[in-house]
Amino acid sequence: MDETKKKLKVIPLGGLCEIGKNMTAFEYDNDLIVIDVGMAFAEEYMPGVDCVIQDYTYIRENIDKLRGVILTHGHEDHIGSLPYFLSEFKCPVYGGKLTIELVRHKLHDKGVSLKGIELQAYKNGDKVKLGTNFEAEFIRVNHSIADSYAIALKTPVGNVIHSGDFKID
Repeated sequence: MDETKKKLKVIPLGGLCEIGKNMTAFEYDNDLIVIDVGMAFAEEYMPGVDCVIQDYTYIRENIDKLRGVILTHGHEDHIGSLPYFLSEFKCPVYGGKLTIELVRHKLHDKGVSLKGIELQAYKNGDKVKLGTNFEAEFIRVNHSIADSYAIALKTPVGNVIHSGDFKID
């Protein structure tokens, strides 16, 4: 396909116009990455429901393109549905050291095997290459939990800044 006809797809799978379930997929050509895989807490009108997770259909339909998950920070609305996601999709997970340790604990508590799942900790300024089309750089931001990052995502059509959550003091 002609490079000029390829497009970067930004696909919010949760967290847009709602509190919780933060999850955004970025797709270019044969590469797909996900930033955050959070959950939402059930509302009063949802008896018997512990948490609300995203619809993974798009990931399931494009599993051969999935290159990894990048996490902005360790709050539940950004990492809470990882046990469900990683039970089905074995892929590398990248985030700050605290975030990765929170994920490791969460997966252990939910009985999710780490077989086929690589958890990698990164710090401010570190970069990770995902497939042939994405490079993510971790940029420290201030938030109510340590080890929070914005992500500078380098793509063939330009750079995208995913801010994550942040606070200004």
